[in-house]
Amino acid sequence: MGVPAVIAVLAVLLALPARGLENGLARTPPMGWLAWERFRCNVNCREEPRQCISEMLFMEMADRLAEDGWRELGYKYVSIDDCWAAKQRDAEGRLVPDPERFPRGIKALADYVHARGLKLGIYGDLGILTCQGYPGTTLDRIGQDARTFAEWGVDMLKLDGCYSSGKEQAQGYPEMARALNATGRPIIYSCSWPAYQGGLPPKVNYTLLGEICNLWRNYDDIQDSWDSVLSIVDWFFTNQDVLQLAAGPGHWNDPDMLIIGNFGLSYEQSRSQMALWTIMAAPLLMSTDLRTILPSAKEILQNRLMIQINQDPLGIQGRRIIKEKSHIEVFLRPLSQAASALVFFSRRTDMPFRYTTSLAKLGFPEGAVYEVQDVYSGKITGGLKTGDNFTVIINPSGVVMWYLRPKALLVQQQPRGGASRLPLL
Repeated sequence: MGVPAVIAVLAVLLALPARGLENGLARTPPMGWLAWERFRCNVNCREEPRQCISEMLFMEMADRLAEDGWRELGYKYVSIDDCWAAKQRDAEGRLVPDPERFPRGIKALADYVHARGLKLGIYGDLGILTCQGYPGTTLDRIGQDARTFAEWGVDMLKLDGCYSSGKEQAQGYPEMARALNATGRPIIYSCSWPAYQGGLPPKVNYTLLGEICNLWRNYDDIQDSWDSVLSIVDWFFTNQDVLQLAAGPGHWNDPDMLIIGNFGLSYEQSRSQMALWTIMAAPLLMSTDLRTILPSAKEILQNRLMIQINQDPLGIQGRRIIKEKSHIEVFLRPLSQAASALVFFSRRTDMPFRYTTSLAKLGFPEGAVYEVQDVYSGKITGGLKTGDNFTVIINPSGVVMWYLRPKALLVQQQPRGGASRLPLL
């Protein structure tokens, strides 16, 4: 290749975004707490001092994460969403927090969070204004805002996309990735870019996203309802052929917050959200009041085996593999050390359903033997052969979730007709 050709290739390469943030972060899906779904833009601190967006709220949530067993399980991010800022930038053009609700400033809040072994997340918006009308980050402010966040000790940035054009987003989201890198501070970068472009190719380039963002919102905001959870599940698994390939260590699809512990989900539906988000290798960002959370919700969110599966180092996003006419669906996620996670999910609304199948019907290799652990009950069953029929009983809008470890390969395979029936309830 001649010198002119080399120069031409270098010019093209230099014009491309740097491959990855090169921040080494989010090698497994981030876990923590995010304010938005539960506390929204409540700035009425006079009448609701413990429910409003203020430094007290985030300090108290940090205390709960540190003292109630969350931090040790991996829930380490305390994340601010919209409505934290003053309505105007300061005289030097810098973002500043609301002086009444954050009187000590964001740096002091970050110090408080860090002292408890946790990390602080913050919210910005690539546009003239944030979605709730606070100062946004226009293209000319990207470098300044990235430096401000780094100086404050921020560990994660969620960058929304209200009040910006598609062209501005195409320029601004990669530019913020470069600006965060340039600060020298490790900051996880969460992009809302694909959610503003319909979430799918050709408008969304997931190869590029994986090179500039650690995680990204693809679809609508979650609301405190089962219908909202189902709409997200439907969209993600309808489009799983595209989305699964985009996910992996350092770059994750984000179906939005966990609403377990709030008002809109039953106990069974709460278990289902946790299981399906884990199958999706989704970030586990709770949005509930950790000061008053019920033990039943806490038990779901603190399930150690569930978290182990979610945080599996392979980082493979799972898939829906069966959609039955009986309104039962089966999901599979491959895990490290040849293990797997299976979720049997019922969309039925009548009564518990007995679902019979075998691992062979679910595509597992012939001649294998598995140890099965029920993720919620903890019950372990050994010696499940691929050809064995089994039955699970799934409650309406509920799940049965299994963790499977291969134990051996059979020297002699049993004929299919001789498969034994092994009930696993």
